[in-house]
Amino acid sequence: MDFKMLGTVFAAVFVAELGDKTQLATLLFAADREVNKWTIFLGASAALVLASAIGVLAGGVLSQTMNPRHLHYIAGAGFIAIGVWTVLRA
Repeated sequence: MDFKMLGTVFAAVFVAELGDKTQLATLLFAADREVNKWTIFLGASAALVLASAIGVLAGGVLSQTMNPRHLHYIAGAGFIAIGVWTVLRA
């Protein structure tokens, strides 16, 4: 196992997920006093694992048909576009 890559992916995803809509939705569900917090944790965890699995599978399929350098450019352009769109809507 490549522990350097594991740490890099963990740090990137962890920072990206802090304060996002997913975390805020989970916070709101957990704020309900009548709901078991373990139920919220397990539901949110399962959803994030499934979303990550889809990302890994899609990345694996795309890497078979596209040059990884092009994928990096597309991802970078996508992040820039989302940033510009967010700024324009603010």
